[in-house]
Amino acid sequence: MYSFNNDYSEGAHPKILEAMMNANLTQNTGYGLDSHCSHAKRLIMDEIRREDVDIHFFAGGTQTNTITIGAALRPWQAVISTDKGHINIHETGAIEASGHKVLAMPSQDGKLTPALIQKALDHHTDEHMVQPKMVYISNSTEIGTQYTKAELEAIHRICRQKGLYLFMDGARMASALTSPANDLTLEDIARLTDVFYIGGTKSGALFGEALIISHPDLKPDFRFMIKQRGAMLAKGWLLGIQFEELFQNNLFYDMASHSNEMAAILRKGVEACGYSFYSDSSTNQLFPIFPDRVIAKLEENYLFSVQERIDDSHTAIRLVTSWATREDACRRFIKDLEAC
Repeated sequence: MYSFNNDYSEGAHPKILEAMMNANLTQNTGYGLDSHCSHAKRLIMDEIRREDVDIHFFAGGTQTNTITIGAALRPWQAVISTDKGHINIHETGAIEASGHKVLAMPSQDGKLTPALIQKALDHHTDEHMVQPKMVYISNSTEIGTQYTKAELEAIHRICRQKGLYLFMDGARMASALTSPANDLTLEDIARLTDVFYIGGTKSGALFGEALIISHPDLKPDFRFMIKQRGAMLAKGWLLGIQFEELFQNNLFYDMASHSNEMAAILRKGVEACGYSFYSDSSTNQLFPIFPDRVIAKLEENYLFSVQERIDDSHTAIRLVTSWATREDACRRFIKDLEAC
């Protein structure tokens, strides 16, 4: 069985593991105050060309989302997302459990627009309802689509006009930035958001996310929030080392480019067989629509997840590639698909 189930089935890139091994017996200050975290922050600042940001490291994405949103919002405030947003469907109500409502706006392509944001504002007008205060977007989205610079600029404008914080979930940002459809840079994202994070867990690190805060109102006492929510890793240097490696020698981008190239092999093969897709993705997540009988045959040799039932005999599945996905496995999948 070969897994196309997710992009964190494997451990970590050997360079990351080697760096962690080399530092294994070196004593470090705890809780992210070590030299590795400091150097990693400097590398990220250089990449986004910003000095006026605070950077914090987390072990996982749900921690990052929950703590960031919880720190930004007052008890009566809410966050706007699409109905397909990770905080709406894949985090077990973590945002709601912290006391904040997710305003989930229906979106076919998984992306928010200024019109959808305005619609949420129009529906929440007084003190008898929650007050929208933050906009949450993901790049790439839960269905593999991504924002263009023009789209992000438009969302940035309405957030400024309406006094909303803009938060970008970057769990799969590496794949989005190296997609052939991309026209954004990390520098653009830092300029056009108030807070965003760079995903490591799904981008070849063993674990870890780097949160970058630029809005001055979101910076004070953030470490208190991290500690109170149980997310301050005692051995924080393990996170620092990983982001040091990711942002040296282009490793962050090289691994993502490989995952996208492997997805492109799958996409081209699926298209050649005459099948369509649930979404238009040029990132490392693909959502082909297959007859159920074809899916049953493929399940004999491959692991993947079901996205959505399309009709009585067709289903959209999700295929995900990673930094470690083998080209021969992708080509074998296509040959097996052709045989079906």
